[in-house]
Amino acid sequence: MVATLISAAQLRLFAPRCDYLVMAPAIDAACVEFAITTPPRICHFLGQLHHESAGLTRLEENLNYSAERLMEVWPTRFPTLESATPFARNPRALANKVYGGRLGNNKVDDGWKHRGSGLIMNTGKANHQRVGDQIGVDLVAAPELLRQPKIAARAAGAYWADRGLNALADSEDLAGITRRVQGGSLGLAERGRAVRRANAIWRPNYRP
Repeated sequence: MVATLISAAQLRLFAPRCDYLVMAPAIDAACVEFAITTPPRICHFLGQLHHESAGLTRLEENLNYSAERLMEVWPTRFPTLESATPFARNPRALANKVYGGRLGNNKVDDGWKHRGSGLIMNTGKANHQRVGDQIGVDLVAAPELLRQPKIAARAAGAYWADRGLNALADSEDLAGITRRVQGGSLGLAERGRAVRRANAIWRPNYRP
């Protein structure tokens, strides 16, 4: 019998706003499946998930932006208030605008259908195909499954393993992990704080 790596009590301490009774067994099973089984791996994994999913509470990308915020997030796509206004507070139209015709999206409404979903926000049909193949779930036909905790956790674990992030966690390479998860350094400080909170729970004697 495999020991529990992530209990509901522990996850409640780490992410008190999440549905820890549901999320703990889902994430625990994913950690076992994808060899995220040592304290450094668990802490870095949870730290990244916490940031990506608003404290393990959101399994779907937030696309409900004001026009002003759209200009900040996608300045080349929305250089003026006039260009941004039709997509403000209009998540479906926005997803099709910013994701349509790329990331494997090649049909009408693909941008919306394959918007960012999961604990690590997998975005686009091509990414849904890739992670779906890894976990044996058809996420092209049913991308909404990524918004269910068990599938979201398995997909996050598959993404983590596929990008070699256990090795980076073993070497405490927070910046390297963040680059492979996010593509840059966005939210690096917040991710680091989440990892440190995880350290206090899963390896309280650790001193960096």
